[in-house]
Amino acid sequence: MDPEAVHALVQELFVADGPVDRPVRIASLVAFQGDHRTLTERDLPRIAAALIEVEAEPRPAHPTLTDPLTDPLTDALARTLHSLGTVDLDDVRAVRLGPEAFARHLAVAAPDADEGLNAADARTHTRLREAVCAHILRFLVLRSRFVAAAEDAAFEERYAQDIVAAHDHLTIYGIDLAHSPDSWPLDAAYLSLQTETDGGGGPGAPVEQAPAEQALAGRERVLLWGVAGAGKTTLVQRLAVSVARGDLPAPLEGLRGRVPFVLPVRRFRHDSNHDRHDRNNDNGNPNTNTNRSNPNTNHNSHSNPNTNTNHNSSHNAFPEPDAFLSAVRYPHAAAQPPGWAERVLSDGRGLLLVDGVDEAPEDERERLREALRELPTRYPGNVWLVTSRPSAVRQNWLASERFTELKLSPLSREGVTAFIRRWHAAARQDITDRADLARLSGYEETLLDAVRITRDLGRLATNPLMCGLLCALHRDRRGYLPRGRKALYDAALSMLLERRDRERAMQPPDGIDLPQEPKIRLLQKLAHWMLVNGRSEMDRATAVETLARHLPAIPHAARQGGPEEIYRHLLNRTGLLREPTPGSVDFVHRTFQDYLSARAVVERHDFDFLIDHAHLDDWEEVIRMSVALARPDECGYLLEGLLAARKDARPIHARHRKLLAASCLEHATELDPEVRSRVHRYTRDLVRPTSLEAARALGWIGPIVLEMLPDPSGVSDEEAHRLAVTATSIADDRAIDYLVRLRDRTSWAVRAQLAGAWRRYDTDRYADEIIAHLDARELDFPVSDLGELRALRRLGGRPCVQVAGALTPEQLTEGLVAERLTELWLAYDLGEGPDLGWLAAFPHLHTLRLSHRNAEVTGVPEGVQVIVAGP
Repeated sequence: MDPEAVHALVQELFVADGPVDRPVRIASLVAFQGDHRTLTERDLPRIAAALIEVEAEPRPAHPTLTDPLTDPLTDALARTLHSLGTVDLDDVRAVRLGPEAFARHLAVAAPDADEGLNAADARTHTRLREAVCAHILRFLVLRSRFVAAAEDAAFEERYAQDIVAAHDHLTIYGIDLAHSPDSWPLDAAYLSLQTETDGGGGPGAPVEQAPAEQALAGRERVLLWGVAGAGKTTLVQRLAVSVARGDLPAPLEGLRGRVPFVLPVRRFRHDSNHDRHDRNNDNGNPNTNTNRSNPNTNHNSHSNPNTNTNHNSSHNAFPEPDAFLSAVRYPHAAAQPPGWAERVLSDGRGLLLVDGVDEAPEDERERLREALRELPTRYPGNVWLVTSRPSAVRQNWLASERFTELKLSPLSREGVTAFIRRWHAAARQDITDRADLARLSGYEETLLDAVRITRDLGRLATNPLMCGLLCALHRDRRGYLPRGRKALYDAALSMLLERRDRERAMQPPDGIDLPQEPKIRLLQKLAHWMLVNGRSEMDRATAVETLARHLPAIPHAARQGGPEEIYRHLLNRTGLLREPTPGSVDFVHRTFQDYLSARAVVERHDFDFLIDHAHLDDWEEVIRMSVALARPDECGYLLEGLLAARKDARPIHARHRKLLAASCLEHATELDPEVRSRVHRYTRDLVRPTSLEAARALGWIGPIVLEMLPDPSGVSDEEAHRLAVTATSIADDRAIDYLVRLRDRTSWAVRAQLAGAWRRYDTDRYADEIIAHLDARELDFPVSDLGELRALRRLGGRPCVQVAGALTPEQLTEGLVAERLTELWLAYDLGEGPDLGWLAAFPHLHTLRLSHRNAEVTGVPEGVQVIVAGP
């Protein structure tokens, strides 16, 4: 079918001019009647024959027909077209009916059109009538802005309802294994996170904090960073649902009336041969080409993740507007009015939520970046939120296009407490037994104490995903928690795969009863396929085919059902898989996919496979988890491979591999001391950063880097500042021991860096060992929560204080030392038109700095200079 040819034929049926500012009767628009006719009724068979030629499937040749104009099917369609002149519908009503209902109207208007047709031609005529009606309605929409607006409004109402239905729920892991559902309403489950920005970039610049759902207030373009599990996708859901409902907090009133487009990057890729598994080349046997005793086994079949895969090189990294809905597999994408998305963006009414840049292959990210440069320029006035893991994009990745870079903060101590209390409150909703309620309350308090006191748990409880797992496991194990990431994920898999249905006292509804280990192995096959193919989502058919290839090697599963039945069982009963759109499947969270991928790789002994791809940032977590799962000799082989020189390797990739080796050390349970020593030796020079960007980049390595940083006592102030940046990027209290050696520096940049890092560490210890010793001259001391405010008061207060957390006037009046305060920086959103008369309690205050969002304030005492920071 040639759409342009069909459109040209349909255009012939209607007059070229006509009013477009009100509904118009279709009968008055046809070109074969009225005062402005350009066709005669004799032209209709010609148009009908041409439409049949491009729209209908080939038909057997009629032995007596030589002229298509005498074909009975042509005559039938011509009669249908002629009925357009008798239909009592205006263009708006016709478009709202849709192709099927409009075709029925034409059938009623031309009841004798099918006379003389055989059964096959009658069916063809019915199909043709509906297809031609679809093109007619498209023409009417494109012809009239009025019709388009009416049709757009009707579609947008339905689309908004579908957005709410699709995104107004969250999974809260293990809320109640015995009774409750796995999914909870977004409003009940959502915990507001905090975003932060450096507010200007220089040392000591204010770290502005705001609730994450308000990150777009006053901003049209935002790039939001967040580690795995930090809540990026949840924030996208929250914004989409809030805008679709029109239920917006005051700071986000600027989003009212916008149309949300939820655009997960992982959906943009459509490999033309993505269902093929040739690259695995194991004939369904997961143990082919493996040698458990030899860590030097080389699997050439895995050396290139693109082997035997035909990627569509012409596919754009970002879809065009009219393909937005089909690209993300919105089930009613075909119902959108022609040109609708283009009109939304052209009018500046869109909210584009581009989720997961890190889930695009590294070699496609530059094309994605070009699209994110070009589209906002082509369609100004729309609001863009782009999310990514920090490791996937460098700093200032979209700065040239005026994207503000924000970062999702790790959960503060107060945030962790709020999450744990919210989780247990949700769990209590369906419990009626008093003894169970008492036990749950006891679990809540012991978990809060454990997270505060136990360092390993405190390091894990930094984001909603990990906090949810900790809550679920703590309850599931009656107050016992595993320590370390590997133990946590093993326990989580046990909870979700083995104990979930058993605790619910359920008989398998599908007749399949699989133990934990076969489930894990089958899930590993799906995760491994995604890893090898560079995907975080796969077609349902591909998942079923993958299971079919591996089921013969897992007889316990093969005996209970075919691949389709096993797939449905894993989807419905494990809690780890979901179908985000019809026909596709992914893991409920990327971290589970990474962990199961690592298990598969270690079992297959594919360490060369890992080493070959270690320069790719989306493999980092898989490699770290593989080290945690591997045996000592395997760990040594993998780490040595990361350190080894590689032919034609780019210097940046070689550095990346060495730093990755260093980050793996803390995950190795047992490791040859010689290997550990070599990792230290190879990375020693890499931990003396020569730029601030390099210093920040070292933060992802983790606490192990603290063992390799040089003694700061003999370095210049400039290098000391870079070392401070690196050490304060490591959110572990062990960093305090290193920072103590920098606290007496007179350099303002070093002092500002140390002061600004307070919120990352234990409040009182950092106050006593760092804050209390910093020279206060020209230094703003940050306060992000009530605990820090009280600690600073205990130290006697400071003359210049920067408040980054949303504290009340009463708390600030009580907590700040009035006799000492001279400068105050309120680096957070104060709300609508705040009255700052309470500042009269500070007699020596002479300077007040405010965020640009708080330009309109009242009640500032006389003599206090107000300075508003730029956006």
